[in-house]
Parts: sequence; C-alpha cells; structure tokens
Amino acid sequence: MLSLSDEQQLVVSALEQLAEQEFADDAFTWNGEQPTKNVKLLAKQGFLGINIAEEYGGGGMSEFEAMLSIEAVGRVCPDTAEYLYNQQMVAPRAIEMFGSEAVKDKYLPGVTAGTDSIAVAISEPEAGSDVGSMHTNVEERDGQLILNGEKIWVSHIEDATAAVVWVKYDDGLGSLVLDFDWDGIEVAQHYTNMADHVQTQFYMEDVVVPEEHVLTRGKDGFKNQLKALNWERLGSSTLSNAIARCAIDHALEYAQQREQFGQPIGDFQGIEWKLADMVKELEGSRALTYRAAVNAHERGRIPDRLDASLAKLTSGEMVESVVSEALQIHGANGYQKEHPLEYLYRLARGRRLAAGTDEIQKNTIASVLKKDGLPSLT
Repeated sequence: MLSLSDEQQLVVSALEQLAEQEFADDAFTWNGEQPTKNVKLLAKQGFLGINIAEEYGGGGMSEFEAMLSIEAVGRVCPDTAEYLYNQQMVAPRAIEMFGSEAVKDKYLPGVTAGTDSIAVAISEPEAGSDVGSMHTNVEERDGQLILNGEKIWVSHIEDATAAVVWVKYDDGLGSLVLDFDWDGIEVAQHYTNMADHVQTQFYMEDVVVPEEHVLTRGKDGFKNQLKALNWERLGSSTLSNAIARCAIDHALEYAQQREQFGQPIGDFQGIEWKLADMVKELEGSRALTYRAAVNAHERGRIPDRLDASLAKLTSGEMVESVVSEALQIHGANGYQKEHPLEYLYRLARGRRLAAGTDEIQKNTIASVLKKDGLPSLT
C-alpha cells in the first residue's frame, strides 16, 4: 500500500467519492466524446490541473498528486481519467515546464477552468518512434519564425485550443505551442481508433509562430523535451493502472454474483487464482509507477528515464493482461459490444502504443543498462 500524507489521502478520498456519486452512471457511455460534464465538475471542485501552479488556477500540487487523481477517477470512469492524464501530464505540463509567461498566461487558466484543452502533436506519416526523421520544421524568414509540415494521430484535436508540436529547428529538435486559430493550418482527415477515439492528421503551411510560443530549442531542446515526455510516460502508466483497477472491480463483482454449478464462480479456485494474479500484476505496476514519481521529486521534479521506461513497459503489458483476464471471467457477457469489459479491452490495447511503444521502452532500458549497469541499492 502507498504511504500517503493526510492531504493526499483527502484528495484521493474526495475524488473517489466524487467519481462514485457523479461519474458512475455515465461511465462507458461517452463513445469517444470528451466527458465534458465531468470535466466541468472537476474544475468547479478544484481538481482539474491539480499539479499546475495556483497562479494559473491550478492546485499547486505535484505530479504525484496528479497521478493519484488519475487513478482515483479512472477506477470509475476511465474516459475522465484519460482527460486528466492528457491535461495534467502531457501538453499543459510541457507548457508550464518550458513556456514563456505569455504562453502560460494565455493557455493554462483555460485548462484549469475546463474551458480549453491542449493537444500534443509528435508523430508524422514517416516519423513515429523515430522522431529524428521528422520533417515538420521551423525556419527564420525576414525576422519571423515560419512553420511547415504535417502531423498525424493527434488525439482530441476537435476539442483543443492549441497543441504542443514537436518540430525541427535549424539547430536541432524542439517544440512550440501552435494555436489552432492561426492561418495556414488545415485538417486533412480524421481517423477513429479501436477505442472509438478520434485522431487527426493536419497540415501547417507557412504558419507564422510568435517567438514567445517557442518551448524548447537548441542543443539542449530535445533533452528538455524528453523530461516532459517522461512525465507523460508516468501518466500513461498511471492510466494503465486505473484501467486495470476498474477491470478488477468489475471482475470481482461479477465473480461474486454469477452462479454456476450451485455456487458463485468466484468460489472456484480457477477464478480465485485469476483474481490473485491480476492483483499481483497491478500492484507490481503501481509500485514501479509511484516509485518513479517519488524518485523524480527527489531529483527536482525530473523523472529518471530508466524509472519511467520500466513503469511504462510494465504497466502497458500488465493492463492488457489484466483486462483480458477480467473479460475472460465475464465470459460471453464481457465480449458483447457496449459491455464495460469489451470497451476496457479496446482501451487498454492503446497503452502499449501511446507515449512510446513497448519496443522503445525496451531500447531505453537496454541503453541505460549498457551505459550504467543495474542501479545501486543506495
């Protein structure tokens, strides 16, 4: 079990109660849409942007509390947890870490108020895991920064005000904040993934970018951007843990209610062992995830890349396994369209792709091991 402070316990308790009372009835009914009603309520209660500074309307807490909030809500409504993950651990996190005061003042208050959201755009048709192959670029012309390129697989762009876009400058990789109201942006097409979430491809042609919208640039730009990406990976790990907890709750309830051969199926050793293995996998993943967050704060809020990759790899494999076994416990019921387990199964599969594939995490882990060996116990 996690050792939480009194304040952290209050946050978790309040969010679990809020989710049970307000989010449970509509959970698994969003069908790819943003859970706007839940987002507004979270903002009203002061739980949106919990790790964003108070001056921008946030809670002024840490990423650790943000991760706790994702898991507390996701146990009831995974779609609302995914929104929290995206708006607390991904693009807005990068804006607060690297953005100018003008950009933070412009975008972060809308995020914490629940009126705006920020997307992240990294992948391109020819550049996914290999970000070094990106063609989206920024060049200086007549004293202006001019952006050209395309991005694909951008989630929830239809609801976003802006996006953190990874680009190439003349001096290396970096990122900027792109406002979707600017001239020169054209949506090419929308795709729908397995979880019914819309992902978009869009083009940028001769878009003028104000200097204050640059987030990272120069020889250290890519290193800095990866610091933000490691928080994204830990947020993804937390979301995986939340989805798995949700699946276990459903499986446990069903196993205790469903009777076959004159007794609840949960009393059969085969089902008991499934439940035990599911909890074992989840708790191992949670331990790695929260250890990485604690270590990050001891390092000045900078996640260690080995910690982040270990947590991300473990959680992605774990959630697919746990949700699959939860569906198995439900039998044919769980295999039907619009059943919570059928949706969780589709949702869980994406966790092995988003925020860095399993293979990229393994590459990172091996790279660290070859360079530094196994971490010391001290």
